[in-house]
Amino acid sequence: MLQATPGYSTTARPLAIARWLYAVAALIVAMVIVGGITRLTESGLSITEWKPISGIIPPLTDAQWQAEFANYQRIPEYQQLNRGMTLDGFKAIFFWEYLHRVLGRVIGMAFALPLIWFALRRRIPTGYGWRLVALLALGGLQGAIGWWMVASGLSERTDVSHVRLAVHLVTALTILAGIVWTARDLGALAASPLARPARMTLGVAAALLLLFVQITYGAFTAGLDAGYAFASWPLMGETLFPSGVPMLTPAAANIVDNAIVVQFIHRWLAFATAAGLLWLAWRARLAGHELVATAVVVLVTIQIALGIATLLSGVEILVAVSHQANAALLLIASVIAAHGVSARSTR
Repeated sequence: MLQATPGYSTTARPLAIARWLYAVAALIVAMVIVGGITRLTESGLSITEWKPISGIIPPLTDAQWQAEFANYQRIPEYQQLNRGMTLDGFKAIFFWEYLHRVLGRVIGMAFALPLIWFALRRRIPTGYGWRLVALLALGGLQGAIGWWMVASGLSERTDVSHVRLAVHLVTALTILAGIVWTARDLGALAASPLARPARMTLGVAAALLLLFVQITYGAFTAGLDAGYAFASWPLMGETLFPSGVPMLTPAAANIVDNAIVVQFIHRWLAFATAAGLLWLAWRARLAGHELVATAVVVLVTIQIALGIATLLSGVEILVAVSHQANAALLLIASVIAAHGVSARSTR
């Protein structure tokens, strides 16, 4: 049973569970960083098979490396973009995709095994068992989404679908947000057995939704290599929006599939998102959460600066990865601020 006994059980340990969830959240941030490096180094298609169990063991012999390399040589990315790559070059890109997959397995075990232990010891407070199971299930789905994303680049394309990339990233960050929100609820319960789970208000939900839409467009930008389209700011070349841009039909396809339109949206949606998050920070400050309110303001400022720097640097890998890492930290701070505002509203 994953549900504790009715009422506030004396065996429940909400603070211990909250600390465990924060540790898992830190691993997810690391996963987001490694995922960003994997994408920017074009390493994501280096492993062409999905082996959830046996895949934990990397190639150990020269024959095994040659077999992995041969598999990679069959896909369009090698044939059209990387023909002539050496085995050492293949090992370099294999490393990042392998690390990404191993870290995913580590996160799965870091969540599942302690969850089972807490359940067997009846440490989970009433009402939280199925929420934790839902997060675990979403994590399992994320693994399948990862392979669904990779599979899109193995037969006809030379890269993965930017839409599937966005689904993969947004799912990871949804799990991260759910874990942090749950940890905050459990922290409040540890402080007071009478504390109730926070209920998100409409305004708070709107601010977080803006952030998730902006993150989605960040994934579209990465997947379409749209960051390379114009390396200038605030203008795209010499105008706010370049003239003569080839448009897709139907027109609605441009907001998802047109690299230049996607970069334009990502540029300016950032400021609408920033406005929403600054409002959230203001509300959090009024609710007495000054530290996290300040963190949101600082991280929003850094995020915009890193976004501009990513463009101006021509998507230099260290700057771009920092931009993605800071996005994960901004999400965490925003969720904590949102929780603080929402918890206050339920009193």
